[in-house]
Amino acid sequence: MTQNSTNQGLKIALFEPDIPQNTAAIIRTCSCLGAKLEIIEPCGFLISDKRFKRVVMDYMNEKEIKFYQSSDDFFKSKKNQRIILMTTKASVSYIEFKFDKNDTILFGRESAGVPDQIHKLIKYRLKIPMKNNKRSLNISSSVAIILAESLKQTKLI
Repeated sequence: MTQNSTNQGLKIALFEPDIPQNTAAIIRTCSCLGAKLEIIEPCGFLISDKRFKRVVMDYMNEKEIKFYQSSDDFFKSKKNQRIILMTTKASVSYIEFKFDKNDTILFGRESAGVPDQIHKLIKYRLKIPMKNNKRSLNISSSVAIILAESLKQTKLI
């Protein structure tokens, strides 16, 4: 299931998302803030999942979502584009980073992040600093934080 999407503007990419409610909340966030969403399959749920539909409501516009059949397809399409990986394993804070209006910001799977081989493919790896050595934020909260900052920096909002 693949739709076309232009390379213009900020993009949020989800690597094999596995929680339907989180993906639905991210679709709503992207829709409301004007970012494109890219989903690297396989997903751990079906788009017809009632938990997904309950959260996404009428915010799902499949013209604004691009599905990739695999991470290989995703990376081939991004050959000359900048990808930023959000990961708890990074040493650089998103606050110290200068976002570009055509960046693709990649978030890993809720249950496992992204595999090591994908970490190695991506030059820019950022984290959201957290107090008291907490493990991680919910992915939909993380997307909202990073998208808001990138939109602010690029003056796209």
